[in-house]
Amino acid sequence: MPRRRLLYILAVVAMLGQMAFAMVTTAMQQSPTIDEPVYVATAEVYRQQQSLRYNPEHPPLGKLIIAVGTAFAGAELDPAYPGNQTRLGRHLLYETGNNPFELMLLARLPVIVLTLAFGLVVLFFARDLAGPWAGLIALALYSFSPDVIAHGSLATLDVPAAGMLLTAFWLAWRARERPKLYVPLAGVALGAALATRMSVLPAVPLLILLLALSTWTARPGDRRRRLLEAAGAAFGAGLIAIAVVWFTYLVVDPRLRWTTPPDLPELAGLKALAVDLLPFPQAYRDGMLVQFKFENRLYNGFLLGEAYRGSPWYYMPAAILIKTPLGMLALWLAGVVTLFVVPKLRVAALYLLPVSALLLLVTMTGARNFGTRYVIILPMFLAVAAGTVALIRIRRAWMVTAALTLFVAVSSLRTFPYYLPYSNEAFGGTANTSRNLHDANVDWGQDLARLGQHLKTRYPGEQVWLVYKGSGVPQYYGIDFRDPYSVPPAEIRGLLVISDSRVALASPRLKQMMAGGTLIDRVGHSISIYRR
Repeated sequence: MPRRRLLYILAVVAMLGQMAFAMVTTAMQQSPTIDEPVYVATAEVYRQQQSLRYNPEHPPLGKLIIAVGTAFAGAELDPAYPGNQTRLGRHLLYETGNNPFELMLLARLPVIVLTLAFGLVVLFFARDLAGPWAGLIALALYSFSPDVIAHGSLATLDVPAAGMLLTAFWLAWRARERPKLYVPLAGVALGAALATRMSVLPAVPLLILLLALSTWTARPGDRRRRLLEAAGAAFGAGLIAIAVVWFTYLVVDPRLRWTTPPDLPELAGLKALAVDLLPFPQAYRDGMLVQFKFENRLYNGFLLGEAYRGSPWYYMPAAILIKTPLGMLALWLAGVVTLFVVPKLRVAALYLLPVSALLLLVTMTGARNFGTRYVIILPMFLAVAAGTVALIRIRRAWMVTAALTLFVAVSSLRTFPYYLPYSNEAFGGTANTSRNLHDANVDWGQDLARLGQHLKTRYPGEQVWLVYKGSGVPQYYGIDFRDPYSVPPAEIRGLLVISDSRVALASPRLKQMMAGGTLIDRVGHSISIYRR
C-alpha cells in the first residue's frame, strides 16, 4: 500500500475513532433524555408485540434500528400496560426490573454506529466533489461537530434521518455517472429517511428533480430519449422510496393493524390535500396529523436571556450561531462561496445548498423552538460544502483552512464529555449556554445520574429540594428530595436543585425561590444548585 494512502486511511480512522470514543463515553454517562424513553419503549413494543399503536408521529425505521440494540438487553414489557407512551417509557426503564444504564447504552449503540457510517458518506461525498483533501476537511468538521456527537450518541431519530437524507443526495450526485446503479440506491436511502422522520418530506421534490437531472446528464444523445429516461428515473426512485416506507411498517406488523386516534385535528385546504395524497400507510398519514397538532400549539421559548411565547423566525439562525464552532461557521461560509466561484462545482451546489436552505426555512417557520437538533442536517451537508475549500488556490489558503479546522477540533475537545450544552467561545462557551438557550440545546434531562453522584459525594445528608425537567426517575439515582412547590418558600431550607430549562422559563414563584438562595454549584452545565 502506498505510504500516502496509508496515512490517509490512518487520518480517517483517527477522526472516526475520536468521534466513537466521544459518543460512547457520552452515552455511558448520560441518563435518558426527554424523548429517548418513548423511542426505546416503542422499539420494544415493535419487537415484542408487533404493534404500531405507540408514537405514530414518527415512522418506525429509527425505532427498529434502536430495537437492534435493545434486543440484547432481554427487557420484558407487560403487553397489557395501560399507560401512554411517556408512562410506558418510564415503566420500561424503572418499574420492570430492567437496568436503565444497560438498556439505554444498548439502545444508543446502533445510532452511534450509524453516525460513524454517515461520517464515511461525508468523506466520500466531499472527495467525489473536490478530491481527497476535501474529504478529510469535511470529515474533520463532521467528526468534531459537538451537535453531531451529542445527538449521534442518543437513541433518537434526528441523526439517522439526516444521515439517510445526506446519503440519498450523495447517491443522486453519483448517479450522474452510473444512473442504473445509483438511482435505485438513492430511492432506498430516501425511503429510509422518510421512514425515520416526517420532517424530511419537504426535501423529496428536490431529490426527485436532482435524480432526473443526474440521469439526463449521464445519457448524452437523443433529447427525447434522455427526457424519458430522466422521468423514468425520477418516477422509479419515488416508487422505491414509497415501497421502503411500506416495507418498514410491514416489518413491524404484517397485518398493519391500526386505529386512528380520536383527537386528531381537522385539516382543510392544501394541508388536508397533501395528507390525503400521501401514498403511505394510514398510520403514517395519521402521524402527520399528530405533527400538525403539535405545530398548532403555542410554546414557551428562551433566547439570549429572554423568555417569550411563540416562535420568532430568527430563533434557529441565532441558535446555530451560538452552538456551532466559530471555525466551522467560517469554513461553511467559505465552502458556500467556493461552490459558486469554482465553475465545475456550481452544479454540485444544487445537491447541497437548496436542501439545506429549505429545511432551515421550514424550521424557522415552525412552532417548536427546542434546539438545533431540528437542523442537524447542516453539520452534514455544509461539512461537505466546506470540504470544497481544498480547491481554493489562493496563496496560503491551506494554512487558514488547517488553522480553522484545528480551532474546531480544540473547541470540540474542550467541551468533552458535555457536548449537548456546547456553545462557542463568542457566547461564553459551554458553561454559559444556559444563559442564551434552553431545552435540547443545553438541558434535556441528561444529567440526572451525574446529579445523584454529585450530591452523594459533595453534599451527603443535606436536604434536597428538586425542580427537575426530564424523563428520569430521581430516586433511582439515589436522589432523596422534596418538592419545593409543596411548602411555602420560607420553609425551603437546604439545597434547591433546578434544571436549567426550568430556570430559563421560571415562574414568579420559582424566581422567588431562586432569589432567596445563592447559586453555589453546577452539574453537567445543565443543572443549578442553590443554597437556601
